[in-house]
Amino acid sequence: MYMLEVKTIVKGPLAHVWECWTNPEHIQNWNHAADDWHCPKAINDCIIGGRFVFTMAPVDNSFSFDFSGTYTQVIPNQTISYTMDDDRKAVVSFEELPSGIEIIERFDPENVHSEDLQLAGWQMILYNFKKYAESIA
Repeated sequence: MYMLEVKTIVKGPLAHVWECWTNPEHIQNWNHAADDWHCPKAINDCIIGGRFVFTMAPVDNSFSFDFSGTYTQVIPNQTISYTMDDDRKAVVSFEELPSGIEIIERFDPENVHSEDLQLAGWQMILYNFKKYAESIA
């Protein structure tokens, strides 16, 4: 199976970008695909075999769902791989470039929403991450 891919470049030191990506207190500030959504709860044990649970909800909290899974590879400041609870896989890579930290996310598509919709949602979350991480650097 092929993976979908989104990416961005974040200005700031690698250690800061990694901290913003992995610390639950930071995750709650950027992990949403639209301004009318938020991440009211984040649990993140970013080690091999560790679990993550990110609660996603509209800001009116009319309903919510958990995005969750288990880490299969963690190389600090470089790579995170995980398996989502529906058995899809994802890999996130961090690379220092002259222009900043390039983050590339590759993920197995699900079969409910169109690939274009999935790409748009994951890319928007990545954009929100970039905006947040750069704003507190």
